[in-house]
Amino acid sequence: MPIGSDTYAYRGRLPHLINRGKTYFVTFHACRGLGLSPRAREIALNCCIHDHELLCWVDCCVVMPDHVHLLVIPHDDIVLSRVMARIKGASVHKINRIMGRTGHLWQRESFDHILRSDEKLAKVREYICMNPVRAGLATSPDDYPWLWRSWMLDGTEDGGRSGRRYT
Repeated sequence: MPIGSDTYAYRGRLPHLINRGKTYFVTFHACRGLGLSPRAREIALNCCIHDHELLCWVDCCVVMPDHVHLLVIPHDDIVLSRVMARIKGASVHKINRIMGRTGHLWQRESFDHILRSDEKLAKVREYICMNPVRAGLATSPDDYPWLWRSWMLDGTEDGGRSGRRYT
């Protein structure tokens, strides 16, 4: 359903907005009672960043023991639901294989929120990066192996997109 000139809404159990070129803060959870082992977290992280630059720009991502947070900008011809289907589909297949199990791993829907300002981007980046520290899983973000930040790839704040150096 259109709700603006460039924004569309749809609803499952949760409301979702589609607006091309926007940055999304996405959270998805493992099904109740399922925790992610260190190996499963590694697989989930690799699946989250696999399509970085191919289908989307992944700004940052953290895989916690029972949920995942990521900041992602789908390319103009790609919708967020396609990116999420690829991440969840590939990760459930690989994780189930190593765990010797079948069935659902992730809850059906993800929570997604469109960011509307650079200030909000900075706050969500900090929230994602500090999540393992707040949970007592690491003493600093750099100590948590299942955290990925695009700006750490080449020493620039935004992974080289603007040319600004990160200091």
